[in-house]
Amino acid sequence: MLQSRTDTVLPTLDSNFRDNRLLAAMPPDVLLQLEVSLRQMSFEQGRVLFERGDSIGQVYFPLSGMVSLLVVTRDGATLETSSVGREGAIGLNRGLGERRSFTRATVQVAGDFAVIDAEMFERVIGESPEARDLIGRYTEILWAESQQTAACNAMHDASSRLCRWLLQSSDRLESDLVPLTQEFLSLMLGVRRTTLTLLAQALQDKGAIQYTRGKIRIIDRAMLEALTCECYRAVQQEVLPDRIGVKLASSQPR
Repeated sequence: MLQSRTDTVLPTLDSNFRDNRLLAAMPPDVLLQLEVSLRQMSFEQGRVLFERGDSIGQVYFPLSGMVSLLVVTRDGATLETSSVGREGAIGLNRGLGERRSFTRATVQVAGDFAVIDAEMFERVIGESPEARDLIGRYTEILWAESQQTAACNAMHDASSRLCRWLLQSSDRLESDLVPLTQEFLSLMLGVRRTTLTLLAQALQDKGAIQYTRGKIRIIDRAMLEALTCECYRAVQQEVLPDRIGVKLASSQPR
């Protein structure tokens, strides 16, 4: 379901593009060329950027907020395979040529995005081997994270997966506050809303989180890390670090 949006052209050079770490990691000459065509757009929760099979016509660099990449079954069920915050981008591999989306990309947490036309992005990236290499390495990271998440969804219980998801979302948002309803979160994890309510209540009773309508605040991060499965650490410590030359997620929320 499409949501309302604003569309404002950002000033060049002096803009907040560099709030997106992947953009900030681009070669300086490439970033200067991209800034001419980048524009800022704000999307609310639930905005679908791509459906599976869509041709990628724009590339989205989150400046805030978070996007989920979802597998959608024939009966409409969804399951998150990975998420992207301001450490990354949506549709990035379009810089290597025409591509279609393999997943549904949905804005999970509302935020601002730097957006560029895909053809323009491809032209600029095509002139820079360094930028193409950066895209390739970031794509590998998303693929590795998706594989780890697939294993987690198949092998680990819902409570452990909820803890993993909360920690990863906190890292992406760089905040202990995750502004998300239980209904939306149940779609991300592929569990019933009633099940999620019980799991969240158990974590709140233990003092790990505080849940109010539409918001989950992490109170005891160490406890969540103790309760989660090994998949969180596998992604944080083995998959993400030192792979593209830019820190993809912070373990120190602000």
